[in-house]
Amino acid sequence: MNAHDYKTPGEVLGWASEYVAGAGTYVWNQKVYASVVGLPRIMTAPANAEDQRPTIEVTREKERGPVPGPGTVVTAKITKLMPRQAAAAIVCVGQKAVREKFTGIIRQQDVRATEIDKVDMPSSFRPGDIVRAEVISLGDSRAYYLSTAKNELGVVSATSYAGAAMVPVSWQEMQCPITGQREPRKVAKVI
Repeated sequence: MNAHDYKTPGEVLGWASEYVAGAGTYVWNQKVYASVVGLPRIMTAPANAEDQRPTIEVTREKERGPVPGPGTVVTAKITKLMPRQAAAAIVCVGQKAVREKFTGIIRQQDVRATEIDKVDMPSSFRPGDIVRAEVISLGDSRAYYLSTAKNELGVVSATSYAGAAMVPVSWQEMQCPITGQREPRKVAKVI
């Protein structure tokens, strides 16, 4: 067996009488099979071990992080504000942090479910805001389309001009605890 050949699930690695099944493998009908895609690795048994058979395992090259998909809720940071949309960097998919860079766009018509024509982007978000949004489609080749049109979606964390963490006071306003100044936002109803 060549150590540079990738193995796929169900591929025979050897006899169970010759190897101990390690991570990424399983035994069935006296044979050791791969259970993941990866490279095989054979490790010799420690000198003091009762079973002196080498252990065979299949290790993945790189663990994949979560990937946004339609219907998933993501956490994103607003990076750029334009008159009809906001750009955001997706940092979490569900409760898991992403390992790769994903970009999202929140269009004006996807900010809230009612009074879509009255939505003002600077009154809904500011660069640096942390938002919870739902992926509505894969969008174009550059970004996912995101929506904050549900009550539990929107800004979850914002920083005031004074640099303090703002506190939500209504579904459309947040207040600075230092200055008392209120700023408009599309606030998420925290569940």
